[in-house]
Amino acid sequence: MAKKWHKVRTLSLLTVIGIGGFIPQLAQAAGEATNAQLKLAVDAVWIMLAAILVIMMQAGFALLEAGTSRMKNAGHVAGKTVLMFGLCAITFWMFGFGFGFGNGNGIIGTTGFFFSGDESTAAEVYSSLAFSDVPIAIKFLFQFAFAAVSLAIACGGLAERAKLSVYVIFGILFTVVIYPVAAHWVWGGGWLAELGMQDFAGSAVVHMQGATAALVATIMLKPRLGKYGKDGRPNLIPGHNQVFSVLGVLLLWVGWFGFNPGSTLTAVNDGFFGYVALTTNLAAAAGAVVALLVSWMVLGKADIPSMLNGVLAALVAITGACAFVEPWAAIVIGAVAGALTFFTAQWFERKGVDDPVYAFSVHGMAGIWGALSTGFFAAPHLVETVGVGKAGLFYGGGFEQLFVQAVGIAGVFVFVAILSIIMFAVMKRTIGLRVTEEEEIMGLDMSEHGEYGYPEQMKAINNVLPQVAVKSEHQEQERGPVIGRLS
Repeated sequence: MAKKWHKVRTLSLLTVIGIGGFIPQLAQAAGEATNAQLKLAVDAVWIMLAAILVIMMQAGFALLEAGTSRMKNAGHVAGKTVLMFGLCAITFWMFGFGFGFGNGNGIIGTTGFFFSGDESTAAEVYSSLAFSDVPIAIKFLFQFAFAAVSLAIACGGLAERAKLSVYVIFGILFTVVIYPVAAHWVWGGGWLAELGMQDFAGSAVVHMQGATAALVATIMLKPRLGKYGKDGRPNLIPGHNQVFSVLGVLLLWVGWFGFNPGSTLTAVNDGFFGYVALTTNLAAAAGAVVALLVSWMVLGKADIPSMLNGVLAALVAITGACAFVEPWAAIVIGAVAGALTFFTAQWFERKGVDDPVYAFSVHGMAGIWGALSTGFFAAPHLVETVGVGKAGLFYGGGFEQLFVQAVGIAGVFVFVAILSIIMFAVMKRTIGLRVTEEEEIMGLDMSEHGEYGYPEQMKAINNVLPQVAVKSEHQEQERGPVIGRLS
């Protein structure tokens, strides 16, 4: 034993001596680095970290959507998040990055496909991203993370009733044909960039775009079985795990600190990314409080799902405005978004639009409001700092910026809606969009994947499924769907 500890002490001493001899070499190497090299290193690490935070938001979406869905679909909802992320990674590498950020014209990029990561040609091929010296591979990863978020939002409209094959086909087409084009218009030097549209981190480009596709999918798929009674009134189909939803929203809130502050694409800028984080956090907090208070006043109870939607809606709204507005305006923007998502969710549900995860209310309506808000609240000194667009109406800038924002919103919405309608219409006539009634009653966990995410808890439901299938058309609608209560 003594010999053993003697060896350990000897090895430890040699290790310390080795590290001690290596430290001066590191210090010498650091001393030789120029200020430009140090700036590049700090910026690169910051954007890489921001990209990781945005990618982490996929875990937030998985938890939020699984918690909002019924138990019999929870595994499917969580699993398709991973599938869509993988498909998005490959297709964005192949075509999406080139269409979005490659050199081209005012509509679409035409260079830089099958991204190689070649730093020597990056400035020429992706000139819209040349304003930052961060390595092009890190820029690619950051932009891919945004595309994946938009796709996750779009897929929310398919929840609990769409075929897995529809997810796959639409996911590929969305990443190649839809998302990159709108991104090019605003961030890739396209026609909206020429007009001076302000959308710092993507209220319109990421969130409204994904939500528009989700709205089209929701309408074309039609409501879930049992969602509406014979009188047309909506029945409550609650999610199976509210705690999952809360954890998902908290993960998304943290991930947003990569989403918005990371969009500065630099850390060495007098700490401006910290200011963006400040406005982001204030807006989210205001959205949480206002949404809960509004639900309390309207429903007579402090509704937790409404509060969670308020947080997300506020984050969506401040995403485009975070670098252009002062803290007080960020609170106003978040508060309005929190109230807006509550009332629009109620309105859409009454009109027969069954959006299980409230994708359009949270990401669409709040995205529209967020994109419009800079036309009101953009402060002159912040506009000068960012270098995009003009001051808002409340700062003496007139209606010019507000008009540009409205044009951008309309352009993106119409483009995404038309292409989504075409894509879903073609799939509906060929492979079909929706699972059968029996498969929907059984749950997509079993019908699409062969096993439930909660196999033990689903045994009781399996025992009554044959009875439910026979009686599904004769349920007492005022009591709500049987499967909704059981699962």
